[in-house]
Amino acid sequence: MGSIDLIIVVVYLLAVVAVGCWSSLRKSRAEGGGAASEYFLAGGTLRWPMIGMALFATNISTVHVVGLAEAGFKSGLLMGNFELLAGFTLILLANFFAPLYIRSRVVTLPDFLEKRYSRPSRDVLAIVSVVSAVFVHIGFSLYTGAVVMNGIVGVDIPLLWSVVAIAALTGLYTILGGLTAVVVTESLQTIVLLAGAIVISAVAWVRAGGWEGIVAHAPETHLSLIRTADDPAGLPWYSLALGYPVIGIWYWCTDQTIVQRVLGAQDENHARIGALFAGFIKILPLFIFVLPGIACYSLVQQGAIAANKLAHTEQTYAVLVQELLPIGVKGLMGAALLAAVMSTVSGALNSIGTLVSYDILQRWRPETSDRTLVSVGRWSSFIALLLAIGWSLTLNPAGIFQSINAMITYVAPPITCVFLCGVFWRRASSVAAFATLTLGSLIGVTLFLLEKFKVAWWTEFLAAQQIDFLLVGVLLFVFCMGIMLAVSWAKPHVHTAESERLVWRTPWEPLQFQGWPGIMNYKWLTALLVASLAVVYTLLA
Repeated sequence: MGSIDLIIVVVYLLAVVAVGCWSSLRKSRAEGGGAASEYFLAGGTLRWPMIGMALFATNISTVHVVGLAEAGFKSGLLMGNFELLAGFTLILLANFFAPLYIRSRVVTLPDFLEKRYSRPSRDVLAIVSVVSAVFVHIGFSLYTGAVVMNGIVGVDIPLLWSVVAIAALTGLYTILGGLTAVVVTESLQTIVLLAGAIVISAVAWVRAGGWEGIVAHAPETHLSLIRTADDPAGLPWYSLALGYPVIGIWYWCTDQTIVQRVLGAQDENHARIGALFAGFIKILPLFIFVLPGIACYSLVQQGAIAANKLAHTEQTYAVLVQELLPIGVKGLMGAALLAAVMSTVSGALNSIGTLVSYDILQRWRPETSDRTLVSVGRWSSFIALLLAIGWSLTLNPAGIFQSINAMITYVAPPITCVFLCGVFWRRASSVAAFATLTLGSLIGVTLFLLEKFKVAWWTEFLAAQQIDFLLVGVLLFVFCMGIMLAVSWAKPHVHTAESERLVWRTPWEPLQFQGWPGIMNYKWLTALLVASLAVVYTLLA
């Protein structure tokens, strides 16, 4: 990367930090400052475009940019399923979960669990949510951000320096500015990221010879979303059909880092439409992150890119940037990739501060002032950032995108189970929820450690039974659901007036909401999103 490109990257980073700090300072002065609701939830003022872009930006980190391009290079369109299927879980968020969150006026999702179940359930979820934010959202993002920085700059920068630089810049405006700074910068960075990704996709597409060139040089299976059990990638269609809903509902409907943007919505309409807007944007990664990886494979086969440059496949996207883009545009693309990691890290840091302040500190000290809540939230974010830096330095996954989804598999099942039953089943009890969260999380941690340290008998068992990471999640979910059903039947929930309002009487009740008139009605947009996803699957199955 030349000096012009480096200048562009540096200017962009400084601009993002400045915009984040300015937006939060402006908001603080206008509102008088100091209010915890302003810091953590932007005062409930977020409108649907900002919610949708912020959801997308928090989700799409360098884990996705780097991981999906690498997956495209190695296995074709397969991992694009995780992006497309997100549209269906965002439909669930918009139609079934978000309305209850907005109506209950909760600040955090553990807060929702307390209102629906009990305080012990809130405590367990708060702890699990903080841990997952540190290790899943921030840790992997910092690692892949450092990988991208090294690949694009073209200099072997020590991993520690790259990680610390990204963490420091992101932490500055996030910890100082709260959710207002996070969402404003996320919206800006979504535009930058999408623009940069579209440019590299178009250039890679043309250089590879268009669809005909890609088809001629890529294996036939690379161009199919749906795979059979004997596919070398090891992720057949039934694993996706059964396993993705388990991790998808956790991620998009119950994870504080993601859903916090919806909790800050101006009203129920903005919450619903914002989630659906994110669902439409989530169709794009298949074409702007996965497809460039396949194009890169084709270019290597054609000899346009030297094969030795892809000795480490996690550098797929960085190689495309270095090989295909002119001076100046490389800098813009580098800025776009750094935008991705900063968005996810900032979102996770803000959610950690919210969880610690509201679900841990205020839980034990209800009289805590807003100023103290904000202060504790900032310090919590700072400590979490330090822990995530340490964790990111231990990572060296063979397949980045699959690795993060495999880790989610061990976290998601008990939480997905408890929220699904809590929202749709009146009998689901507080005792059952606590037992499910506790036992399910302990088993999830145990299975993760068995996988992390490659314990022989466990890996041999999975290989012999052809159980991939998604099916492990399905089995854990079935176990958790068994606990939830059995304990709830033995000891049904004793509802309060508040908890009664947090369960749908029928699955169709949330669809009775009138919504906005015309094409912006959530029902029309839901139908349009389903149709769009159906078209993509029909064309690329």
